[in-house]
Amino acid sequence: MATTTAAEKRERAKSAYNAFLAVCPSRQLLDRLADKWVVLILCALGGDGTGSVGEPASMRYSELSRLIAGVSQKMLTQTLRSLERDGLITRTVTPTVPATVDYALTDLGLSLHRTTRQLRVWAQDHMDTVQTHRDHYDTQH
Repeated sequence: MATTTAAEKRERAKSAYNAFLAVCPSRQLLDRLADKWVVLILCALGGDGTGSVGEPASMRYSELSRLIAGVSQKMLTQTLRSLERDGLITRTVTPTVPATVDYALTDLGLSLHRTTRQLRVWAQDHMDTVQTHRDHYDTQH
């Protein structure tokens, strides 16, 4: 009987990922990535917060909070922690009084940012059409 190495087990599990199954870890990740706060945080750290496409840059918590209208302190903190846990952002603490905390995209986060940017731009570009469809639907129902 052949012995399976850890790398072989990981590769076998990776090929078995199926987001259509409720218990699949990729489904849980997809659920997290579909959150509006995740998309907006990744876009902000990717340099999209100025209205035009900028360069990715680190941002302080307070900058993110001001830029992302409507996010509560609790949600911003929870979302940043989950993104850090998933390896999508880094958190750097500078020992000042008070401490300075900066967040930045990792290479993995930057690769995802390209997709979230497209999603954000699509939503902005097609909002008028979607609103027209909503209005039409609402008058019919």
